[in-house]
Amino acid sequence: MTSSPAVAAIAGPDALAAALDARDYLADEGTATACFLALRMARPLFLEGEPGAGKTGLAQALAEVLGGPLIRLQCYEGIDAAQALYDWDYPRQLLHLRAAQVAGAHQADELEAGLYDRRFLLARPLLRALESTGPVPAVLLIDEIDRADDEFEAFLLEFLSEFAISIPELGTVRAEVPPVTVLTSNRTREVHDALKRRCLYHWMAQPDPEREVAIIGRRLPGVAERLVREVVEVVQRLRAPRGRGADLVKPPGVAESIDWAAALAELGARELSPDLAARTLGALLKHREDHENVTPDLPGLIFGRRPTGSAG
Repeated sequence: MTSSPAVAAIAGPDALAAALDARDYLADEGTATACFLALRMARPLFLEGEPGAGKTGLAQALAEVLGGPLIRLQCYEGIDAAQALYDWDYPRQLLHLRAAQVAGAHQADELEAGLYDRRFLLARPLLRALESTGPVPAVLLIDEIDRADDEFEAFLLEFLSEFAISIPELGTVRAEVPPVTVLTSNRTREVHDALKRRCLYHWMAQPDPEREVAIIGRRLPGVAERLVREVVEVVQRLRAPRGRGADLVKPPGVAESIDWAAALAELGARELSPDLAARTLGALLKHREDHENVTPDLPGLIFGRRPTGSAG
C-alpha cells in the first residue's frame, strides 16, 4: 500500500497546523505533530480525551485538508462486524429470486450466483473506506470506540493490521491506498493495549485559556471579545482539578463553551452577568447535580473566585 500524493504534499507539522487553521481548527503543536506522523507513517491515530476536546472535529478538519470524503463509524454497545462492514440486502435479493423464478431460471447455481451479486451488497462504513478510490484517501473516523465491546475491538485488530476484508461470496477487498484512520475514545472504559499498539496515541487535553478564546472567536466571530474571555474564565475555573474546581459530574468541554457563548450572544449579551449565566447554564452543564452545585457560586465564578460548593 502506498501513501497518497495529498499526504506527501504536507511538508511537516507546522504546515499541517496551518492547513487545519485555514479550516477553522486550531491544533496545538502536539496534536499537529501526532496527526502529521500518523499521515506519513500510514498508521491509525488514536485520540483519547474528555468529551468536547475536539477529537471528532480534528478528523472532520483533516478530511477537508486532504480533500477526501469523511466516512464515520459511530460505535455503540452491541455493534458487530456486520453493522460496521457490510450486509446483504435481503429484501432486494428476495425480489430478484422471485423475478428469476418467474423468468424461468430454476438452476440452483444460477439462482445463487444471481443472489450474491455486488449490487445486493450494502457497504457499511469500513467497507466503504476500503473501496474509496481517487486521488485523495478517505478519512475513516471510528468514533467513541470505548462504547463498543471487547469482541468488536478484537475484530478491529485484524482490520487495522491488513486494511482488507474477506467476503465469502465475492472474495477479498483490499485498500489500494489505506484510509487515513482516526479512532476516538472518551475513556468511559479502558481500550485494550493490543488495539492501541496498532495506532499512534495522542491525549487531547482541554485547551489553555488563550487557545480556547481563539477557538470560540473563530467559531463565533460576531460575539464580543469581552464576553468570550469571561466565558472562558468561568469554564476554566469549572475545569480546575478536584478540590480546586466545582467537582462536577461532567466538566464542560470546548463544544459546551462555544454553545454557552452562542446562547449568551443570542440574548444580546456583551459581558457575563450572574443572571444571564444562570438563565443559560443549560447550554454549558448537562447534569442537574452540576446545576445545583454551580448556580450558588456563579457570582464568585464570574468575578474571579473559585467555586466553594461540592456535588457530594
